Amino acid sequence: MTDFFQGIEPIRYEGPETDNEFAFRHYNPDEVVMGKTLKEHLRFAVAYWHSFAWEGGDPFGGQTFLRPWHPQDDYANAKVKADAAFEMFEILGVPYFCWHDADVRPEGDSFAESRKRLEEITDYFGEKMEETGVGLLWGTANMFGHRRWMSGAATNPDPDVFAYAAASVKACMDATHKLGGQNYVLWGGREGYETLLNTDMGREREQAGRFLQMVVDYAKKIGFPGQILIEPKPQEPTKHQYDFDVATVYSFLKDFGLETEVKVNIEQGHAILAGHSFEHEIHLARALGIFGSIDMNRNDYQSGWDTDQFPNNVPEVALAYYEILKAGGFSSGGTNFDAKLRRQSLDAEDLILAHVGGMDVCAQGLKAAAAMLEDGKLEEARNDRYAGWETGPAKEMLAGDLESAAARVEAEGLEPEPRSGRQERLENLVNRYL
Repeated sequence: MTDFFQGIEPIRYEGPETDNEFAFRHYNPDEVVMGKTLKEHLRFAVAYWHSFAWEGGDPFGGQTFLRPWHPQDDYANAKVKADAAFEMFEILGVPYFCWHDADVRPEGDSFAESRKRLEEITDYFGEKMEETGVGLLWGTANMFGHRRWMSGAATNPDPDVFAYAAASVKACMDATHKLGGQNYVLWGGREGYETLLNTDMGREREQAGRFLQMVVDYAKKIGFPGQILIEPKPQEPTKHQYDFDVATVYSFLKDFGLETEVKVNIEQGHAILAGHSFEHEIHLARALGIFGSIDMNRNDYQSGWDTDQFPNNVPEVALAYYEILKAGGFSSGGTNFDAKLRRQSLDAEDLILAHVGGMDVCAQGLKAAAAMLEDGKLEEARNDRYAGWETGPAKEMLAGDLESAAARVEAEGLEPEPRSGRQERLENLVNRYL
């Protein structure tokens, strides 16, 4: 036990009228929506890196947070950090958490020492998980922070770095498997390039594809039952990312025969950086059959940077969960808060309340999405717009050739009249549920 969260009681649902800021107004984990509880629908997870490993620095200033587990280069402090983390998981009542290896164990002087420390903290996590009932949504390897990764991991021009990446992923997959993780994520923060003057894109892409094939093969070899996920991300920190967005990742998976093996973990902030909306990326992943999980956060729209703020926009969140519900909801995936405090938010209470607010926003959004889906008016309007394609002649045209399609125009005297897309009417409809 630690005293970091001393005096903060477990957060309970008190309803929208409560004045208690340390209470849920909208997230009642036992509330049933569309046949499942909110806890089952949302599958909340806390991100270990932002909540416990991040020290409050930014590109213009260093550490602002002073935590009981600082400095983070000591294994004893790693256990203190774990104690505090699991205390917060229990206060919030979240069912899951997520980690990178570098978040949970201090870096060793050698790979063998780092792996040993990961194995030790994995054992300690196992004890804490047994005590609390909190599960692991996913684990992953940090292959972007250390200077060894400055030119990429799987895409690195140095084959020794490729080997080090393989060893890192193997160790993290072993730890994730041991802890009963439901997914394993690969996030290629440095898998891209800064300039073509020193880059062979074809070679690097082949390396990345082969690496992912190795990961999938190893997961099968050890009997890992979870889902392998790729997290798309554009631009930052690498100027040209190979995993830019859902469409790019799907093309990559198809090229290497992995489209039925690997799905995507989609982050709201990354979608925005790619020039898309969150619901766009989820919709496309659903249409392509590769939707897996989400990282929930938001960006500052003035900064143009991946600011990883906690969600506070119910309409945005509702449209995202609408697409998730249309996909059948989460299976092994969930809602991971890949979100961090502002560097001026120093207190333990800030960390709790940030999650409380985010969980309430997600609950509001999901309930609005469920109401939209159950009401059916939005789907009815969409189906009506495409109704012509359900007719016999339209289906025959798609099954035929260009000449037969062209022949219809003169034979039937076709002069199509544009039809309204009714965007404003549909936006008004969505607002009724919010």
